[in-house]
Amino acid sequence: METLLHPQARIAAMSEIELVLRVLKAIVEVAGFAYMGQAVLVVFAGGLRDQNLFYKIIRTVTDPVTRATRWLMPRFMPDRHMPWVAFGLLFWIWVFTILGIAYVRRTAGA
Repeated sequence: METLLHPQARIAAMSEIELVLRVLKAIVEVAGFAYMGQAVLVVFAGGLRDQNLFYKIIRTVTDPVTRATRWLMPRFMPDRHMPWVAFGLLFWIWVFTILGIAYVRRTAGA
């Protein structure tokens, strides 16, 4: 069916897929940078980080990702590891999204 599409229609369809991948990449980058900012605040604020306004703001971004990671991971994994696991998952989602964008761009030009 895909071979029956006009080349212009195929390029337009690839552009929509590329847009979705780029939006996903942006969301993953925001969450990843929020985790990095959270780690920096842990180093600088230490035990007082829960009272820090910026730490609370960053947690509003990272908490949904951490909860989703907790849901995906087995119960025997401690909760204190979930932010690290979530960051690792975000990293691999980011890598595969970039590879997907490259694939879409390469096939759109062919």
